[in-house]
Amino acid sequence: MLQERRVIEPRKKQQDAGSTRDRILITNSEIAQPNSIPPLVSALKTCAHQNAATFHFPGHNRGRAAPSSLVHLIGLKPFIHDLPELPELDNLFSPEGPILEAQKLAAKLFGSSETWFLVGGTTCGIQAAILATCSPGDYLILPRNSHISAISAIVLSGVIPKYIIPDYDCLWDITAGVTLSQIEKAIEELHMEGQKVGAVFITSPTYHGICSNLTDISKLCHSYEIPVIVDEAHGAHFGFHPQLPSSALQQGADLAVQSTHKVLCSLTQSSMLHMSGNIVDRERICRCLQTLQSTSPSYLLLASLDAARAQLSEKPGRIFNNALDLALETKNLIRNIPGISMLGTLGFSNFPVIDPLRLTFGFWRLGLSGFEADETLYSDQGVISELVGTRSITFAINLGTCRDHIQRLACGIKNLSEASLLSFEKIKGQIEDHCGSAPFSDITMSLNPREAFFARKRKVAIGESLGKICGELICPYPPGIPVMIPGETITKKALEYLVLVKNKGATISGASDPLLNSIVICDV
Repeated sequence: MLQERRVIEPRKKQQDAGSTRDRILITNSEIAQPNSIPPLVSALKTCAHQNAATFHFPGHNRGRAAPSSLVHLIGLKPFIHDLPELPELDNLFSPEGPILEAQKLAAKLFGSSETWFLVGGTTCGIQAAILATCSPGDYLILPRNSHISAISAIVLSGVIPKYIIPDYDCLWDITAGVTLSQIEKAIEELHMEGQKVGAVFITSPTYHGICSNLTDISKLCHSYEIPVIVDEAHGAHFGFHPQLPSSALQQGADLAVQSTHKVLCSLTQSSMLHMSGNIVDRERICRCLQTLQSTSPSYLLLASLDAARAQLSEKPGRIFNNALDLALETKNLIRNIPGISMLGTLGFSNFPVIDPLRLTFGFWRLGLSGFEADETLYSDQGVISELVGTRSITFAINLGTCRDHIQRLACGIKNLSEASLLSFEKIKGQIEDHCGSAPFSDITMSLNPREAFFARKRKVAIGESLGKICGELICPYPPGIPVMIPGETITKKALEYLVLVKNKGATISGASDPLLNSIVICDV
């Protein structure tokens, strides 16, 4: 247990020398239940209010030396509560006080056997999950549209990827999830080759809210004693309303990593890793998290996870009522605007479930790219979207969404429609010209990502890179889905797609030359 600590207020005047001062006594039990305040929030509040003589980090010393420019922006309170690893605040990697209690409360709410708080985002949780389930030389089955964090985990762990090419809709330029048959085929192929499958990794929901059938996939994988890891970054709210999809844990996943800061309300960069079942070694998860996470975690981030959990637990079955109503209202306002398409399940027959709080609208029938429409919506109505694509824009409805904002969105899209003067034939031609396959549908892996990461490299002009082995991870961001991964043979389709999205306004992440005049290749 944490040791009790006393902080005695200093004497302010000489005549107070013999007086007895009030003492602040902090114990685990007192931290845990003060007026139903979340345990870690309470501990942080109590520590921050100590009348202490402080000789510890951080250097701003509880706000006394906080940079004035940032104080003018956010005030002093964040600095006052920006505390280090004091005994009263517990230890993230060996919790036995308020962090432990907060994580247990989260586990109870989310239905896990154990929950870990993350200060390195879902990226850190995905890396830890893969490192905890796979050993060097094992195979990891995963969709090719997995987040960049899964690829970095492959490099760190030394596992070999077995990619599944997800369904792709060319009109939307959107990839979906993976199917049971695809997972089954991948497992059988690797077993026929005598290879060990360390884990199956699924992204559900996708950035666009498209969900895979995790129940059937989990049953299949467990019949082979293969753990299922789910990147549920965009689904921390799942399972908390009848109209929302079931969560990954409810569908049998062994590990689920959630970005609590996305639809839920913790601070950016804070996430949770949930475990269920007994296939995964929890001690190995702990070791991986200690390896990957900062030894100086932000207690503001940790407390925000505790606070978000408490907020959700107050009315878990009703908290999303208003958000769901506003999402439906938004759809009704926009669905009949001429020239606007709304993403549904028709284009993805294998994936009948889409997050109702994730709305994606297409603008190609107006002759506009998503980037062009996004720029106009911002300049016209001050609308800021979540995700912009070549053909569409995705908008996230959350607990803080208000009716005024959806009305501005609907007004902006209506104005876009009315301003379009393109003829039907021209629009039809644009639709037909765009259709093709996903930019990574014909990949060839010449080196595994870890081999490519450590290989000698050189830079060549983009025109000379065709057929060479890619030496850098290149992806439009957001959503952070790599178009090229180190070790893959560079294809004409991938190059053309990167140039297309760059010309339409996308930011290219990971490329040493963001202008794409040159590309780094493996010199092997």
